[in-house]
Amino acid sequence: MTATYDDFIKLDIRIGRVVSAEPVPGAKKLLKLIIDVGGENKQCIAGIGLNYTAEDLLNKSVAVVINLAPKKLFGLESEVMLLAAVEGDILTLLKPDRDIAAGAKVA
Repeated sequence: MTATYDDFIKLDIRIGRVVSAEPVPGAKKLLKLIIDVGGENKQCIAGIGLNYTAEDLLNKSVAVVINLAPKKLFGLESEVMLLAAVEGDILTLLKPDRDIAAGAKVA
């Protein structure tokens, strides 16, 4: 499937700052993150626990899609989606290469 520019601009991608992080009980790789996306906190349930600990992520800046429909995972609602690159077993989060405010729009 080929996405058009009009498809792409429908995504609202922002820089967020992780304000809290904890493992999801009973899940091997899920972490529950609270992410400040510019004056508003959003919950993210992310399957990154094999690559990151909760402590690794605290106060880190990350790229997130903030306008996807919420999804339930392990009974918890995920309001945003982290963006990451994956190659085999290697997963790395996309993040800005210098300081920028939470809520900054990715263009």
